[in-house]
Amino acid sequence: MTAAPRVRRVRWAVGSVAALALLCAGAATVAAARDDGARPPAHHPAGAPGTPAADSADAGFARDMAVHHQQAVEMSFVVRDRTRDEEVRRLAYDIANTQANQRGMLLGWLDLWELPKTTAGQEPMDWMADGHEGHAMNGADGAGGSGSGHRTHDGPLMPGMATRAELARLRTASGRSAEVLYLRLMTDHHKGGVDMARGCARLCAVKAEKRLARGMVAAQQSELDAMADMLKARGARPRS
Repeated sequence: MTAAPRVRRVRWAVGSVAALALLCAGAATVAAARDDGARPPAHHPAGAPGTPAADSADAGFARDMAVHHQQAVEMSFVVRDRTRDEEVRRLAYDIANTQANQRGMLLGWLDLWELPKTTAGQEPMDWMADGHEGHAMNGADGAGGSGSGHRTHDGPLMPGMATRAELARLRTASGRSAEVLYLRLMTDHHKGGVDMARGCARLCAVKAEKRLARGMVAAQQSELDAMADMLKARGARPRS
């Protein structure tokens, strides 16, 4: 056996162990939510005291952040195939693993609460209607948005999410172009995610979910700093 296959096998083995550890941590956190002792939200389904209502901040954040995280995972897997730069690939791998794990936790809570993962007739981010942080969005053409944090054209409905056109560009870019585009899109994505997580930290009632939201803020702020440095090293900077 040559050295290269052995290295690849070791890397995949380490990655598998890390992924398993993340899944175990997620399961433990979901279980902890069952006995968290959180103060019941103002409204809850009949016969289920302490369970968040379908229109609560807890449920809204879980639903919306699960969708938000899914796009981050998708973009991260795309860029790993579009560049050989180990620094960007390592960042993408970390983001994909972390956000896939957190997404599983959020969906697990919805299952635990027996709440739907989608809601008909309810707009994304409605749960933040009274407390949005005001992260401004830019349209696909770079023009300023409405300031509401929503882009209504070309796909995205939540803060920081890439448009369909932007995702298509990422899938066809390569090398430095793919790296810069990914870092810019993920910077916008993290800024939107931080706003959403701050909203949950302020509005959610379930203590475990509030802790997760605060952890998201800290981790994504750290990654925002790292991505700014990576863009600078490539002669670029964030879009906003």
